[in-house]
Amino acid sequence: MQPKPFPSEPGILAFHKRCEEFYPADGVDVLIEQQRRWYDALCAEFDAPSPEGLTRQDELVGGRIPVRRYRPVEIATQTRILYIHGGGCVVGSLESHDAICAEIAHAAKAELVSVDYRLAPEHVWPAAFDDCFEVLTWLLADGRPLVVAGDSAGGNLAAGIALKAKAEAVGGIVGQVLIYPGLGGDLKSGSYAEMAEAPGLSTADVRHYRDVLKAPPENAFAHPLKADDLSGLPSAYITSAHFDPLRDDAAVYAERLFAAGVNVTYRDEPQMIHAWMRARFMSEGAQEGFRQICLGVRGFVGTL
Repeated sequence: MQPKPFPSEPGILAFHKRCEEFYPADGVDVLIEQQRRWYDALCAEFDAPSPEGLTRQDELVGGRIPVRRYRPVEIATQTRILYIHGGGCVVGSLESHDAICAEIAHAAKAELVSVDYRLAPEHVWPAAFDDCFEVLTWLLADGRPLVVAGDSAGGNLAAGIALKAKAEAVGGIVGQVLIYPGLGGDLKSGSYAEMAEAPGLSTADVRHYRDVLKAPPENAFAHPLKADDLSGLPSAYITSAHFDPLRDDAAVYAERLFAAGVNVTYRDEPQMIHAWMRARFMSEGAQEGFRQICLGVRGFVGTL
């Protein structure tokens, strides 16, 4: 039997060990309520102090979609950031990614809005997608530029709403930041085979989340790799984890964007596993990867 793929960086290995103390490897097999309790506890374990002076404001979009607005003490741009959290469209919330959103807003010197979209299995596709697109159009209504960003399932949603904005001639998106996104790869070849048993996320986990979400397999908004034409999309910063079945989704999408004439920066973090942003205070590789994400965001919002 082939050994499971594991990184060698001590910090990321310590991070993975701590994660498994909160969220066991077979966690997708338990009731969704338990999964969400485990995920919330795991996220809280890696929280960090809020940047000094940063404020938060919770509100509703369209009277039903919760969002959280982050305003750092110094705002140096009119461009805002829409952040979409990960969690397979099954777990995650405004709270799960609160510290990450606060740090990105602070680093970018830009206002950031995080969206609490509806989750599966209670709300299957396109509920989460529709919520995110509604918040996108709400933010763009005042004519200010916007960067869309997200991790994992949030990266999928960010790429998908950028595609829909292009299809509907909705202007104003100046960048997309896709962090270890799942974009609709075949689940059989490339990193899906090589990293099928990777720590933190397995190919079986990815299949499970797709089954729960019930997105149409050929729909390009749900699976951006299915899109025929990527020309005219916003500039992109895409980052992946080497030890992650989703790695090739990010790499192939970056290649296709570049071939379509889109300005793209792509980084594969060689020692990282899925969800490595949470390891930014434990792992040198994660710390540098997160710094690069913040630089990518700053380039799009104009605060470099």
